[in-house]
Amino acid sequence: MTTFKSLKSWVSIPTNSDFSIHNLPYGVFSTSNGSKRVGVAIGTEILDLNECQKLGLLNISELKKGIFDNDKLNNFMALAPTVWSRTRSIIQEILTAGHEAENHRDKILVPQSSAQMHMPFEVGDYTDFYSSIEHATNVGKMFRDPENALLPNWKHLPVGYHGRSSSIIIDGTPIHRPKGQQLPKGESQPIFGPCRLMDFELEMAFVVGKNTEIGESISTKQAEDAIFGMVLFNDWSARDIQKWEYVPLGPFLGKSFASTLSPWVVTMEALKPFKVKGPKQEPSVLEYLKYEGDHNYDINLLVGIQPKDGEESIICQSNYKYMYWNMVQQLAHHTINGCNVRTGDLMASGTISGKTEDSFGSMLELSWAGSKEVQLKNNETRKFIKDYDTVTIRGFAEKDGVRVGFGQASGQVLPAKD
Repeated sequence: MTTFKSLKSWVSIPTNSDFSIHNLPYGVFSTSNGSKRVGVAIGTEILDLNECQKLGLLNISELKKGIFDNDKLNNFMALAPTVWSRTRSIIQEILTAGHEAENHRDKILVPQSSAQMHMPFEVGDYTDFYSSIEHATNVGKMFRDPENALLPNWKHLPVGYHGRSSSIIIDGTPIHRPKGQQLPKGESQPIFGPCRLMDFELEMAFVVGKNTEIGESISTKQAEDAIFGMVLFNDWSARDIQKWEYVPLGPFLGKSFASTLSPWVVTMEALKPFKVKGPKQEPSVLEYLKYEGDHNYDINLLVGIQPKDGEESIICQSNYKYMYWNMVQQLAHHTINGCNVRTGDLMASGTISGKTEDSFGSMLELSWAGSKEVQLKNNETRKFIKDYDTVTIRGFAEKDGVRVGFGQASGQVLPAKD
């Protein structure tokens, strides 16, 4: 059983802050008078790691000079897990009450309100899995045989597809409604135009912190040391474009127009206390997908929709612990054929749905393919996302009075471009 150290920071941290001293997620930020650099979120502040290193507060031989004077985390993530751990421990010490770093607070702390967040790492390749049994079952019931909702391979391997890394964007970046081909109901010929069935997908994603060679595989035992951390992820989806195009090769233009991630990367070490047992996998998986220990995580997830001139409504409350296929299995399967991975590769979970209707992680499920309305505040309703709606995903883990949160992944949908 994991217990938390008793730590009190000299930084003022609001009650229920996502960014406690037990979290310390990494991100890339800039200010009006400075370049992009690496920092750590603490309360409503950012600890500037570049300034800390220049002041001699981060003395680790593996941390080369200027490693945090960088517009991406990739160089740091490429270091060994032991270095990740030692760096995090020293940052905790720096922020603990009584440390000399408090004397330099004006140099090393930047208010989050005055900082601009950027993509935290360079995404090499992006893979999206399909690992929630509740989501896969719901989709199967809607579009295939309700009595045989899951395809024959689903319980034998983590299904996934390769996505488009160039259109992954940071929290707060608006997107335009995509255009493409659709086949209207009852018609035999497709039409072209703006997507009419715009959707979000509630997901999380992990980022790889290891390079492998072609032909090399990562086992479930090795996988934990190859995963640096996690972010929130919205895999925006154009359902009408997707439905017409996905046969026979799967998602393409219905997914590749945009995906939104949160700016703070929460380390696996910070999430370790929130490990839980995952669902029982039946039938038994093949040997290379077997694993030891617990690899699911109790992370509360919420999705809100805010109309242009209205209040936000929470329409979904789910949890990452529901995932049927866990991260170590996903990475083991991804590399079992010898596919190499690189530091910065991003692997998304697929839509995270629970068993109850209020935990369904997409409008497709919440409205059951548009057959019913989803109620918002002020008597507004939705079946899918309208122009100028803002969709926000939030997530946090909480245990024994300690909160480790992710912030948010938010984006507004703008009308299609001409």
